[in-house]
Amino acid sequence: MGYKSTIAKLAANIIAPAIYKEQQNAVAIQQNLMGSFVRQAAQTDFGKKHHFADIKTYTDFKAALPVRDYEDIKDYIELIADGKENVLWPGKPLYFCKSSGTTSGTKYIPVNKLQIDEMIRAARNSLMIYVAETGNSAFFDHKMIFLQGSPVLDKHGVIPAGRLSGIVYHHVPFYVNRNRMPSYNTNCIEDWEQKVDAIAKETMHQRMSLISGIPPWVVMYFERLLELTGKQKIKDIFPDFKVFAYGGVNYEPYRARIEELVGFKIDSVETYPASEGFIAYQDKQNEPGLLLNVNGGIFYEFIKADEIFEPNAKRISLVEVEVGVNYALILNNNAGLWGYNIGDTVKFVSKDPYRILVTGRVKHFISAFGEHVIAEEVEYCMMQACAQLNVAITEFTVAPQVSPQGELPYHEWFVEFTRPVDNLPAFAQKIDELLQQKNSYYLDLRQGNILQQLKIRPLKPNAFIEYMRSQGKLGGQNKVPRLTNDRRIADGLVTWVC
Repeated sequence: MGYKSTIAKLAANIIAPAIYKEQQNAVAIQQNLMGSFVRQAAQTDFGKKHHFADIKTYTDFKAALPVRDYEDIKDYIELIADGKENVLWPGKPLYFCKSSGTTSGTKYIPVNKLQIDEMIRAARNSLMIYVAETGNSAFFDHKMIFLQGSPVLDKHGVIPAGRLSGIVYHHVPFYVNRNRMPSYNTNCIEDWEQKVDAIAKETMHQRMSLISGIPPWVVMYFERLLELTGKQKIKDIFPDFKVFAYGGVNYEPYRARIEELVGFKIDSVETYPASEGFIAYQDKQNEPGLLLNVNGGIFYEFIKADEIFEPNAKRISLVEVEVGVNYALILNNNAGLWGYNIGDTVKFVSKDPYRILVTGRVKHFISAFGEHVIAEEVEYCMMQACAQLNVAITEFTVAPQVSPQGELPYHEWFVEFTRPVDNLPAFAQKIDELLQQKNSYYLDLRQGNILQQLKIRPLKPNAFIEYMRSQGKLGGQNKVPRLTNDRRIADGLVTWVC
């Protein structure tokens, strides 16, 4: 064991117990964060307008601060971009984090030093808690790779702006930076295919021990490595590879493919970073859910997902959450976001400690007929069907077919298979049966003869890569939505149907 791994193990045995101690005081910590944020921002433009000086309780907080989305803060963001200080938070943010919007175009989320420090601390904690649980710290002695967006920043107004991973690149701690790959110049390559090729060539002879990235793009990296080296498995290229860290999408649809490429069941650490803050991370290898980052510069609020668009939807803090309920996630942070609906939905699987599952996006669902099918449900059904019928997939997305000519409407599943399926009708039937079991509204519509059985459209190899390329969204933090309530993505994929 090297000195880095020895130090990591010692640190993990101190940090992990402290994390769980915070969980025991989570409600009090959250209440203190709310009060602290309000006091610190009381003299900002936003704080004065919303009478922060009069906020004493959570009831006061909710009354003063309605839930809002990016359109509601856009004018404040533009003031900051113009150079104005003390708008949403004291001073000016260090960066704007760029993220994709639908109605708003590119969104610019303020990020300051406080938030960056919290993100770095949470990323560190995710690895420390893994080391404490497993005893595996050897990966600190070798190279680590982070498949991420370019660290080259531009500006929105006077504020530097970039993708989250590009911003964080400039603040990686020295104890990770020495072992980090790829090189800065390689990371700056904008074209994703060229970048993956360059990363593969740069790393193929290194002792890689930790690999991090969004699963579909890691698959692309692994496949390129195998092409370049002629090896059969990633374990033959990287015998020291111990941990796969990821975030951004559910790993389960990709697990079988990644483990097939690697050659064994690799330990994984899931993280939930967002432009608005580092929300949660995995703390157990064999238990579901991610540990909520209760002391990470974020005050959390929750609204039941099926009530989020109602004008008087009940809004609660951590003390009132229930296990098993699907919530829209509302954030307030120490960079100046207030009552901000980030668009994600989560479900608590535990309150001791507080663990969540990311169940999807508020706007990513199918309810063309009142079924309100969400990402968690379609992913569950796909994974169960694959396991039961020995099917392997690369990627999939689902859309409604509302007005097919001469037949009942149905859900249309566009699936890229890793290998040919022997009995596609049986596979479609199995998924449909599972979805009926999972979603009672879908069951009623099927039994009521409102919907016919779902249909599967097999896609050509690399269909999703080609689709993302056609949209100018290949690589980085971009990902295909698991399901949509319209035909925008489905119609774009028709070109690649087998």
